[in-house]
Amino acid sequence: MISSKISIGLVACYIGKLPWYFVYFVHSCSYNPDIDFFIITDDESYDSPVPSNLKIIRQDIKEIRAIASSKLQLEVALFNGYKLCDFKPAYGIIFSDYLEGYDFWGHTDIDIIFGQIRDFISDELLTMHDLISVRPDWLTGCFLLYKNVPHINRLFMQSKDYIRVFTSKEHFCFDETNFAHDAFSAGKMFYEVNTDVESMMHVVQKAAVNHQIKPFFDLFIIEGTPGRLHWRNGKLYYRNRFEILLYHLIYFKKQNPPSRAPQFTTAGFSIGPSKIRHHKTPLFCNEV
Repeated sequence: MISSKISIGLVACYIGKLPWYFVYFVHSCSYNPDIDFFIITDDESYDSPVPSNLKIIRQDIKEIRAIASSKLQLEVALFNGYKLCDFKPAYGIIFSDYLEGYDFWGHTDIDIIFGQIRDFISDELLTMHDLISVRPDWLTGCFLLYKNVPHINRLFMQSKDYIRVFTSKEHFCFDETNFAHDAFSAGKMFYEVNTDVESMMHVVQKAAVNHQIKPFFDLFIIEGTPGRLHWRNGKLYYRNRFEILLYHLIYFKKQNPPSRAPQFTTAGFSIGPSKIRHHKTPLFCNEV
């Protein structure tokens, strides 16, 4: 960790065998040495080298459930990896033993390829805000930053439904919008969006309107399968014109996995609509 920067610790939980795209996640993390990553997984088989800023912590869902119940003082209903999404806003409390001392903590997914995070998440931005989302319209469960202070770590408790969410086996998409993405994308406010539970998007909007927090929303992410993405020397570009913070492989990962393990070079790789192509020399074309 670089002491001159505002420190950031990111947590990802993954239950099951780590997937083929995890190597891309790890590789991109290695080019962000001033950010620490904690990967909590029950996969005992993964033994590939990882960079010094990434720590793999072996815990199964039963152990995570016990920790969450103890930290939250609730008997939580956490029995599968998908349900972990609802608990992301509480990671600052659940995983406080790992995140102690960081100025900001965040939750991230592993179906992500990072560019240079600090090119977007500057000290100035962090100093001015309590929460950072990489979409302009709603909270991004795949990557979200919180100031590591008690009232922000407990922000999820402002939802009138958080106990219901944490003690039910049902998945509520609590970390984002309770499945009301389209309504928030259309510009509606929390008081106009009626959902089954009061999600974190409702909580954050309400707190911001009441001047309790200062959130930041902007478009630093690409999703879908647009192609024309290029990763070079730790930076990620779209169409060789726009630098981006991260590519979320939420749809791309459903394509056929590569037939062999990638060989990473500083020349980088290109991400097309359905495949990743590695290069021995720098690539500057506009198409994959």
